[in-house]
Amino acid sequence: MKLSHFDFNLPAELLAEHPAENRDESRLMVLNRKEQTIEHKMFKDLIDYFEPEDVMVLNNTKVFPARLYGNKEKTGARIEVFLLRELNSETRLWDVLVDPARKIRIGNKLYFGDDESLVAEVIDNTTSRGRTLRFLYDGSYEEFRKKLTSLGETPLPKYINREVEPEDEERYQTIYAKEEGAVAAPTAGLHFSKHLLKRLEIKGIDFAEVTLHVGLGTFSAVEVEDLSKHKMDSEEAYIRKPATEIINKAISEKRRVCAVGTTAMRVMESAVSSSGTLNEFSGWTNKFIFPPYDFSIANCMITNFHTPKSTLLMMVSAFAGHDFMKRAYDEAVKEKYKFYSYGDAMLII
Repeated sequence: MKLSHFDFNLPAELLAEHPAENRDESRLMVLNRKEQTIEHKMFKDLIDYFEPEDVMVLNNTKVFPARLYGNKEKTGARIEVFLLRELNSETRLWDVLVDPARKIRIGNKLYFGDDESLVAEVIDNTTSRGRTLRFLYDGSYEEFRKKLTSLGETPLPKYINREVEPEDEERYQTIYAKEEGAVAAPTAGLHFSKHLLKRLEIKGIDFAEVTLHVGLGTFSAVEVEDLSKHKMDSEEAYIRKPATEIINKAISEKRRVCAVGTTAMRVMESAVSSSGTLNEFSGWTNKFIFPPYDFSIANCMITNFHTPKSTLLMMVSAFAGHDFMKRAYDEAVKEKYKFYSYGDAMLII
């Protein structure tokens, strides 16, 4: 399949700028692959499609406040710094993106906070917008991280065209987020409320937690028509033994194993054994899934509605079947479903 197969016209008014008032009251489109049917529900109706001992696989990564604003030495120019990943905790080296990048050169210093108590020096250029910064701060590592957190803001995606609001800090985070390290939320999980999770638990649904720290590479545009030539950025991921035991038991008993989001799906598909079960995993994955592709672990998926030409849409298309997915997206536009991070959801069974 080629890049052009994943293009479609998305009306601007279908972009969700704000989340639903209640997490579990987003709309839910249910796709049945076997019957090729489409149903329209509310997200909280999800419970009706699962039986006791089915498994939901959650990505428990936690978004950290990765967007900082600093001032360049001498000129005082305001510079946005987006923290991508920590390279070395001892020397406080970070990979970042800067904007406007043309003003930021090796040797420049940036000052953060009203009291300028945090300083960063540019020590390398990595890409056109990418830089390596060394942070200079008088204090312990814990104090330094606390300072970063206090100065940073929730990194809402660029396509949400408004200022960050206080509720974003809580709403742009899943309620089961634990392991800090993502610069973007695993958005399928944003629809789960505490009440819905409790109802699922009472029904007997099992939960397995995996970790994939979502990086900006997830949202990088695909710029090659031949998809086999696209390279995904690597993202850090972990699957611990308790999760493999829960998931492999469900596979052996032919239960429903539901990946909550493309990130949960990708980390599982990065850790498949030769016998089609799930291995423990610790490391980095750059797995890119596009049609045709045979999935080994999950037989069910919850996801949001994704951008045209995105790697996320390509994975979902591989799972649902491309023609069926195209029909579902045409229906979503017609029925005015909301797209992207704060948008509505899809369940594929």
